[in-house]
Amino acid sequence: MKVPLKAVQILFASAVSSSSSTFAATFVARSAGAIASAFIANNSSKSSTIRKTTSSSSSYPRQGHTMALASFPTIPLRDGTPHPAIGFGTYKVGFVPASSSSLVAGGNSAPSDVGSQVSACDCIGDALEVGYRFIECAEFYGNEAEVGRAIKASGISRDELFLCSKVWTTTIEKGEDAIRAQLDKTLADLGTDYVDLYLIHWPVPGKHVEAYKTLEKLQRDGKVRNIGVSNYAVEDYMELLEGGITTMPAVNQIEINPFLYRKNTIDYFRKEGVVLQSYRSLRDGKAMDHPVLVRIGATHSRSPAQILGRWCIQHGFVYVPKSVKVERMAENARVFDFELSEEEMEELDGLTTAEALDTFKSLYQKCVNRDTTKDGTMEGVKMNITVD
Repeated sequence: MKVPLKAVQILFASAVSSSSSTFAATFVARSAGAIASAFIANNSSKSSTIRKTTSSSSSYPRQGHTMALASFPTIPLRDGTPHPAIGFGTYKVGFVPASSSSLVAGGNSAPSDVGSQVSACDCIGDALEVGYRFIECAEFYGNEAEVGRAIKASGISRDELFLCSKVWTTTIEKGEDAIRAQLDKTLADLGTDYVDLYLIHWPVPGKHVEAYKTLEKLQRDGKVRNIGVSNYAVEDYMELLEGGITTMPAVNQIEINPFLYRKNTIDYFRKEGVVLQSYRSLRDGKAMDHPVLVRIGATHSRSPAQILGRWCIQHGFVYVPKSVKVERMAENARVFDFELSEEEMEELDGLTTAEALDTFKSLYQKCVNRDTTKDGTMEGVKMNITVD
């Protein structure tokens, strides 16, 4: 079923005037319930449901700035927790990890303006001001304390935020005590007593299953609301299931964009009830002059970045853009007031090449042991994975 653009605009516009003031107070508009169900059925997995959330704080937006994300849809996780459909990534924001110079992995879309010239505190403060409420963090990113300072300075209540972090390969390799200590550090740095989502950053061979079981314990302890994985191939997920886990992953964060659209992998995880977060949603800003993006963008009077973002949203992926420039943060967020045609979606779906899939496989094999004692080796690395 194809939903008219005007209906979609009404659906999201109604959220702006909602009196809800906290993230937890999400709702489905009664008058637009049928539209919501039809929209998500058309653009996402059949089990997903759109809900709408308002971003509000007495101190935001500051003078001279516009809250571009006055409202946004959410996607329910396994337990019904509403996960914002859009978030802000913090990889290479104010800090560039040492091992990131030669490998681009484990992070989110990183446009050319991302780097250390703007402090993470200032950047996250701007993102919160624009209206982002899902902040994607990680041990590896090295800037969680700065993120915490920005959150504190914002005056935004904790229940309006959705905070995600990931435990890095070196900590995963060291085992349960190290993982517990790292989560405590993350919580202290972010200034909170829980995170909404905690992920295994990479499926470290021989270590990730036990690490995930530690996350299960941390969830029972109340320090983590939901748990999941990142950069998992189908075979890594199957290894978890065979390893006797008791809580299925709520999320798998993987690279997803029209230039790396692994449909078989995506379909598998959706059937398993796993929500997919997209990193490198904007492909590091390296495809903005691609003729297909430029042409489709011209049709809708939109930027190539907005076309990439809208593609993610219509597919039902969690869209995680990033920039250190406020105007681009706002631009990247404006993806809920237009829609791509079925033909445009199909054309974008077809941009993934065999070479891109080969590059993905090679990068995966390099990164699962990254920064561990087995870095640079293929020890334990799966040679045959579902690539597409």
